[in-house]
Amino acid sequence: MPASHTGADRAPASVDKSKASIARVYDYALGGKDNYEVDRQTIEQVRKVSPEVELLAVDNRAFLVRALRFLATQTEVSQFLDCGSGLPTSDNTHQVVQRLRREARVAYIDNDPSVVAHGRALLEDNEQTMFVPADIFEPRKVLDDPAIREFLDFDQPIVLIQNGTLHHYLDPDRSPQSVMQEYVEALPRGSFVVVAHFFDPEDDDSELARRMEDVFVHSPMGSGVFRTRTEIEGLFPGLEMVDPGVAVCATWWPDGPLLKPLAPAQRCIAGGVGRKP
Repeated sequence: MPASHTGADRAPASVDKSKASIARVYDYALGGKDNYEVDRQTIEQVRKVSPEVELLAVDNRAFLVRALRFLATQTEVSQFLDCGSGLPTSDNTHQVVQRLRREARVAYIDNDPSVVAHGRALLEDNEQTMFVPADIFEPRKVLDDPAIREFLDFDQPIVLIQNGTLHHYLDPDRSPQSVMQEYVEALPRGSFVVVAHFFDPEDDDSELARRMEDVFVHSPMGSGVFRTRTEIEGLFPGLEMVDPGVAVCATWWPDGPLLKPLAPAQRCIAGGVGRKP
């Protein structure tokens, strides 16, 4: 991990430096500089039980990029709704898809104060990209937002992205599967859903998954649930899964043959792409 970080840890007035931010923790895991000591502590605590913990974020991002390339080149969908966009990094959603489809429109949703300022800047740089501050775990508020409705055509297929977000959903009164059900019901036919999620493989790596979960949940970030294959498949309600279905992220249509064995942490994050028939 890099030793230097943005602005000597100076935070905007709206940012609470005493609490870890999911977006900033992810930024640190990817080697970014938009994070603070409390965020770095989260990853370093998990590193004690999983030395390759940052590969969760690396494989999560690489999976998303490959899924986006597939969708931009092998389907006709040109609208993308990225929930929990996080802090800008290399190969953001709009950069990947607009490189391949110039007409693609990308709407980002996030309510992390650390992300909002960066997200608004996208409006100035790219007319095909927009940002709306909203809670991605309240589908109706996202789907009914006037700015989203004006920007995206809900009569045409949309790609809905929940990449590395739902494992931070811990509401005991509502399941993440029901959250996704509400999103999917609102999507037009022919739409696609992209999900990556911390994974309990229910095998020899299960103990590691649960140890990482315990540290994440009790860290300054306070969330990070590792769900089983059945639970993750439930995040694609009624969808036709693109081959190979839900798979360990590193193995979902990799860019080349996997010549090296996967690190244990890499076997604990899975993703998939589903199509609404």
